Amino acid sequence: MAFSLKEINYRTVADPSGFMAECDARYAAKIRGAADMIAENLRQSPIVLLSGPSGSGKTTTALKIEEELERRGVLSHTISLDNYFKTLNPKTVPRTADGSIDFESPKCLDMDLLNAHFSKLSKGETIVVPHFEFARQMRNDQMGTPLRLGKNEVAIFEGIHALNDDITAKHPEAFKLYISARSNVEFEGSVVFKGTWMRLVRRTVRDRLFRAYDPDKTIAMWANVRRGEKLYISPFKNKANLMLDTAHEYELPVMNHIATELFSSIPEGIERYEELRSVLPALQLFGHIDNDLVAPDSLVREFIGGGIYEQ
Repeated sequence: MAFSLKEINYRTVADPSGFMAECDARYAAKIRGAADMIAENLRQSPIVLLSGPSGSGKTTTALKIEEELERRGVLSHTISLDNYFKTLNPKTVPRTADGSIDFESPKCLDMDLLNAHFSKLSKGETIVVPHFEFARQMRNDQMGTPLRLGKNEVAIFEGIHALNDDITAKHPEAFKLYISARSNVEFEGSVVFKGTWMRLVRRTVRDRLFRAYDPDKTIAMWANVRRGEKLYISPFKNKANLMLDTAHEYELPVMNHIATELFSSIPEGIERYEELRSVLPALQLFGHIDNDLVAPDSLVREFIGGGIYEQ
């Protein structure tokens, strides 16, 4: 699906509140559809595997699906695959071509423990979900959380590697969901803003607002993030039972003021420099919508803050 720049800019001026309400309603319909499919699959498996690249909105999507499942009498437990990271061993940790640690690699995950936990949960047995301490780069099993699924309960395992063959091949009955901001923005038949750029804008804005990251750092990391996506995420997306597009037509008008500031100085010499410096003039094609008009339960709030799903 492609969005129309002309339509976005017209609605941004003519009726921003109505425009956003329509976009949110379309996304809510997608969430309801996903919840229906997951509830139906509960007959086969209580496991849901939710994957998507960086900036897809996995956290909000998972929580929205939880709400919809609860309306259907299904209790959900969302678990980040980040907790299944192994304690890093400098001698065995996967590395990129330049020798740095490859945090995007699925080899950082304890796949054996994951698969064992999926099997136990499916049998109604109790597991202890581990806890990974990012500050110390180690797993602390003493801080783990017990979990046992009862009748009409599902566990949503959310992370970039959730659809990896090392998981799905052993648990084909699990419901598999792939999400991403997949819609380009077009003008007169030509793409003027790529869906991948939308994810980059989301990530850069979020990192600046909530993680105090210098935008140069986030943008400079983008080439490696994209490399990891192409190696470890995209090859498995067709395993999904459902692909869900999280792009919202109004999000660029909402974020373009801060994004314009953050993208005003692209560091020279970084990978994909020519492409990345094209993002700024593309952002300037959009009008502006005030952040205060964004609904508290909007997925866009995951990146600009002020939402009800913040953790």
